[in-house]
Amino acid sequence: MVNKDFFQALNDLEAQKGINKEYFIESLEAALTSAYKKNFGEAKNALVKLNPDSNTIKVYSYKVVVEEVTDPDKEMSLQDAKLIKKSAKIGDEIDRTEVTPKTFGRIAAQTAKQVVMQRLREAERVKIMGEINTKQDELITVVVRRIEGDNVYCDLGITECEGVLSAKDRIPNEKFTPNSRIKVYVKTVKESFNMPYVQLSRTNVGFVKKLFELEVPEIANGEVIIHNIVREAGYRTKLAVYSENPNLDCVGACVGNKGLRVASIIDELKGEKVDIVPYSENPAEFIAGALSPATILHIELNYNDKTSLVIVPDDKLSLAIGKSGQNVRLAARLTGWKIDVKAKSAVPSLNFDEEDVETTEDTTSSNDLFEDNSAFEDLE
Repeated sequence: MVNKDFFQALNDLEAQKGINKEYFIESLEAALTSAYKKNFGEAKNALVKLNPDSNTIKVYSYKVVVEEVTDPDKEMSLQDAKLIKKSAKIGDEIDRTEVTPKTFGRIAAQTAKQVVMQRLREAERVKIMGEINTKQDELITVVVRRIEGDNVYCDLGITECEGVLSAKDRIPNEKFTPNSRIKVYVKTVKESFNMPYVQLSRTNVGFVKKLFELEVPEIANGEVIIHNIVREAGYRTKLAVYSENPNLDCVGACVGNKGLRVASIIDELKGEKVDIVPYSENPAEFIAGALSPATILHIELNYNDKTSLVIVPDDKLSLAIGKSGQNVRLAARLTGWKIDVKAKSAVPSLNFDEEDVETTEDTTSSNDLFEDNSAFEDLE
């Protein structure tokens, strides 16, 4: 059966969609073989072969070489097979004969249409999945297409693929309008039956990380390294950075000349406060920096359970703790230490000068250090 138009259509699909025609041919041969058996019976083994070089579709019957023949229409003994092919062995398909029916063209056309459409959808999905997977954990600019309930659906610039920005992944109180362009972080890509499900975010810490990589060349090229980021979206972010170059001011690099770099990021975060602190392997120094902008007088550390007692001036207590405990809560998450903040007047037994930060390393139980653990309750 000769069908030039059919094979030309496969060539056109390959050129237009970038999908190798061999992908279709393998599936078509299996589907057409099944269609042949359904319409012309299964009395014999049959297979369909497509030949793009000669533009032909042919049906062949064959027999399988077995040790003991139970179905002469489908099987052949090894002895008889060797009469046809001396190198024949058990399991070979032999005695292939063309049995293409004259009426097979119509059946083939119907089957081929169904298979091609199905495989085309699958190939498109695989292609889109491969493209969107390269954007996982990346910062991209998308176009808002529509808003349905709490979800904002965005055009990713990939055919038939949308991203979803849910309420929990939006900065509190920010509003969007259709056709507006926004920056988002690709948080999750999942395969689904039709198209990939792409979950976008503007609240994930990855969003802040990518903004800093975009605005601060020293982070992008690895001169400044982000140790950790913690965030309560819409309110405050704390970022710990360091550099292996002792002559590089890593905090200054992130802030930029006259604060322009961090100002650009704060603008994208809708005014969210951003504290950039230097990371230190010394826990006391790190904790002191993490509690910025509060002034620290004294720190005691308990290495057994990574708890710390931080003393601040009386008039800086509310600043150190922050609104609803936010500042100390984020500092604890940034450093990995539990932090109990107390005013100087609350610990009269400790004597120190306000100009110095004194730290002690204690390995006793945290119960011996802290009489009031209320600050920890917010951290659990």
